[in-house]
Amino acid sequence: MRILDVRPEPPGGIGNTIARFDIALTNELRLINLKLVRARDGGLRVYSASAFGRNTATFSPELAARIAEAAWKSLGENTLDAAAA
Repeated sequence: MRILDVRPEPPGGIGNTIARFDIALTNELRLINLKLVRARDGGLRVYSASAFGRNTATFSPELAARIAEAAWKSLGENTLDAAAA
């Protein structure tokens, strides 16, 4: 699993969205424009893009937690890199 790109949500963005990101789950599977959200309980949630009013992918709770952790970590690294530049 590898985060390919992470884009912080601009201030005043949609709801509790923290960032949008792209991920390679394997060498053969990439998911684009996933959404990282701060839940009401303070946890992190991941949502797939949607098409025709429906999610394009779903994740087991365990996989969703791993994806959220990877995206959060990548977001922090990118924020630190941008501040140093």
